[in-house]
Amino acid sequence: MVSLYPLTFEPIFLERIWGGRRLESIYGKKLPPDISVGESWEIADRPGTESIIANGPLQGKTLRWLMENHQEAIMGKAKDLEGRFPLLIKILDAHEDLSVQVHPPQELALELGGESKTEMWRITHAEAGACIFTGFKKGVTREAFLEALEQKQVASLLHSNPVQQGDSILIPSGGLHSLGAGAMVFEFQENSDTTYRAYDWDRLDSHGNSRELHLEEALQSIDFDYIEPPLIQSKFSRNKAISSRLLVNDPAFICDEYMVRKNQRFYISNIVPVVLAIISGELILTGNGESLHLKPGHFALLPPGLKRTTIESVTKTNYLMCQPQAVEK
Repeated sequence: MVSLYPLTFEPIFLERIWGGRRLESIYGKKLPPDISVGESWEIADRPGTESIIANGPLQGKTLRWLMENHQEAIMGKAKDLEGRFPLLIKILDAHEDLSVQVHPPQELALELGGESKTEMWRITHAEAGACIFTGFKKGVTREAFLEALEQKQVASLLHSNPVQQGDSILIPSGGLHSLGAGAMVFEFQENSDTTYRAYDWDRLDSHGNSRELHLEEALQSIDFDYIEPPLIQSKFSRNKAISSRLLVNDPAFICDEYMVRKNQRFYISNIVPVVLAIISGELILTGNGESLHLKPGHFALLPPGLKRTTIESVTKTNYLMCQPQAVEK
C-alpha cells in the first residue's frame, strides 16, 4: 500500500476567449505568457487532462496513476466515477462574460453523448458591477426563449444576480447559466466536461469567427422551471475559534465553508477524499510525516487512507472543504 499524505497538484491553465490574467495578479500563479487564461484546473482526472502531484515522495505521479493503482486509499467510502476521481475542481477568471450555457441532466446525458454536471460557485473576487446569470426571469417560456435567440435578445430573459466576494450558488444540471465579467470563482463540480452553448453574446474571436453553439442539445437539456434561483443563504456558526456554514449537501458532493482564527490547531479524520481550498489566509496541513503550507488559491486533497490530518491556521483563514458523499460499499 502506498504511503499517503496531504497532496497538492500542479495547476493546469486553459486559454479562454473570455479569460484574463488575474490568476497571476491575485493568486500569484505563473501563467503562460501572452494568453488569456480563463480556467485553472486544480484537481482533475479527465482523459488527457490529469493533475500531477506537486509535493512529497509522489511528486510527478498523476491523480490518474493514484486512481489506477491505489483507488481504495484515495476513495475510501466514496464512489468513483467509472474508475475516475468523481470531482473536478477549478478556478474561473471571467474577464468577459462566459457563454450562456447548460450541462445536460443525468437522465439525458448518455443519450446526448455527454455527462451531467452539477456545480457550485464560490465568488472569491468580484469587481464593481459583477454579476452572474442563473436561470430565467419569471414568466419566460420555451417559446419566448426561442424567439429571443432569433432576435439576439437572450440577455433580457436571463435572471441576473449581482455578486460580491463571499457569495455562493449551486447550479444543477439543466440550469441555464453564465459567469459574468469581473467575477472570479472557485468551482466544485461533478467530473464532467460537457457544456452546451446556447448563446455567446454575438462574440467573435480574433479571426472574426463566432464560437460553435449547441442549440439542439442545449434546448433538450434546459430546465425551463429553473427560475430566479437564489444565492446560498446559510449563516456561519457562532464558534469564535472555528466557525462554519454548510453551502451544499447534494448527491454529487458536500461543501462547507470555514472561518478560523489565527493559531488554531485541529484535526480531520475522513472516510472519503476531502478537498481543501484556501480563499484567504494560510493553513499548514500535516499527515503521515509530510507537511503542506497552503496560501490563497491553493488546493489540497486529503486521502481517507491518511487516517488523520493536523490543521494549523497561520493567520485568520477562510477556506472551503468539499467532499463526495459517502456510500455503502
